[in-house]
Amino acid sequence: MRIAIFGAGAWGTAVAVHAAGQHEVMLWARDAALAGTLRSGRSNPRYLPGVELPTAIDATADLDRVCGWLGDGPDSLAVVATSVAGLRPVLAALAGRLHPGIAGLVWLCKGIERDTGALPHRVAAELMPGYGHGVLSGPSFAQEVAAGLPVALTVASRVDLLRIAAQRAFHHGAARIYRSDDVVGVELGGALKNVMAIAAGICDGLQLGQNARAALITRGLAETARLGVALGARAATFTGLTGLGDLVLTCTGDLSRNRRVGLALAAGQPLPEIVAQLGHVAEGVPCAAAALTLAAQYRVELPIVEAVQAVLDGRSDPAAAVRGLLAREPRDERDEG
Repeated sequence: MRIAIFGAGAWGTAVAVHAAGQHEVMLWARDAALAGTLRSGRSNPRYLPGVELPTAIDATADLDRVCGWLGDGPDSLAVVATSVAGLRPVLAALAGRLHPGIAGLVWLCKGIERDTGALPHRVAAELMPGYGHGVLSGPSFAQEVAAGLPVALTVASRVDLLRIAAQRAFHHGAARIYRSDDVVGVELGGALKNVMAIAAGICDGLQLGQNARAALITRGLAETARLGVALGARAATFTGLTGLGDLVLTCTGDLSRNRRVGLALAAGQPLPEIVAQLGHVAEGVPCAAAALTLAAQYRVELPIVEAVQAVLDGRSDPAAAVRGLLAREPRDERDEG
């Protein structure tokens, strides 16, 4: 297969390294200088230091070159590896450049578009009608995937041929790829786990204990499923890789950027300083507000997300936000509100 990956951040580069074990890969970087480093230095020191790029990976900053190289056949797959904020401009640039005869388009981002409250599949449907498209998601840190450590992911699409193509592209080596047609459930699980990871970082930073963290993860999963079902997702999706799996990893793993945001907030650091120090996008920061807008439309309660947003926008300090959650009225565990 030929696989074009649009976005040369940590995750895009890691997926390129993995895919190159079996296929030809071209990696597009917005920054021409970064593309040159990828091509000549065989590394991405800015976003994924210490990882050598296989010779099967070419790199460029020329969109027309990538799309021309990808061609027009069913053995060609486009992968968008930007943040949620970058998805719309990249898809807009690809519209009219990608041939509709390719197997389709897969995105890797996890979040909700801030201005519109749209999940990524809605953005893709708006900008790329006529193309098969879907999402590849699951519990995965870029550094571990690039190192060839085992990982299990899910590709979700309503197009069976695209699901099969994505499995063919990535189901090899140490990666196991499962299929799903629940696009909404897979996307929402990946989006809200980032917000819950900020909450988990706050919990750990305040030294509230492992009991509290377990409760937070469990109730965070309940919130995610509640909103997901309201949006038409299947409840069972949230007990799978892209729900529970990704939630546990992001809330407990030391490589989690969103968890680090929560830890820093608990330590009293201002949010702009935290984001600047990360050097990478922490999707949970913009996603919290977008999720609350979406929840209001469907009249769904998201108390943990509300508490996180109150801390992010400075209306509450972390300790007060925790006290507010603990002071909520008692209820039945299965009461979905």
